[in-house]
Amino acid sequence: MDDELFIKGLRINWNEISQDSYLRSIEALSQLKELEFHKPITFFVGENGSGKSTLLEAIAIAYGFNPEGGTKNYSFSTYDSHSELYDHLILIKGYRHSSWGYFLRAESFYNVASKEEEYGKLSPKGSMYYHYKSHGESFLAMAQDNFKGNGLYIFDEPEAALSPQRQLTLLYEIDRCVKEGSQFIIATHSPILLGIPNSEILSFDGSIHAIDYEDTDSYRITKMFINDKDRILTQLFNEE
Repeated sequence: MDDELFIKGLRINWNEISQDSYLRSIEALSQLKELEFHKPITFFVGENGSGKSTLLEAIAIAYGFNPEGGTKNYSFSTYDSHSELYDHLILIKGYRHSSWGYFLRAESFYNVASKEEEYGKLSPKGSMYYHYKSHGESFLAMAQDNFKGNGLYIFDEPEAALSPQRQLTLLYEIDRCVKEGSQFIIATHSPILLGIPNSEILSFDGSIHAIDYEDTDSYRITKMFINDKDRILTQLFNEE
């Protein structure tokens, strides 16, 4: 399966990264020299600030995507905030070449939707007018409109705009695309998305390592809260 992936792994050339770069202060990344992908769906999980979005962004840019998101055809910048990591990242690619792809990130979705509307005016297909839908509806619609077989999809916290029901819809779409030869790399906190079969989960807590679904904080804390809500809230609020 590894050879059928568009991105089989990556290497970081730390020799070219300055000693005072903030990248060296991110514990999980500072220890990373090489990383391999083994499944068509790879999840990045970890606490906020653990480096998962930084690495995901670098992979997307190194592959040719616009830093704020969209397809490889998107070329715009509203705020230059991406790190230098992509310049020192070597992607290890398989023999297959993706025919399509999309970089979708929650934090810059509004900018991408605005640019899509602008691009749509120049396209025979026209604009999808994502701003005319609710945030969650437009986020899911953009994903569905751009899901095709034989594609590479890089998502940063796609659950941010989606209800649990819509997350299940996204799971269905991801599974459909994987069956049509696509690859996904996703940073997420969602225990729903993490539950999809035939995936690998990489934890960024401390170091980057494979982890089972039931051992993720997303699963454990959600399960604990649902099973013992009153006790947890009592402890949290220091109630007598």
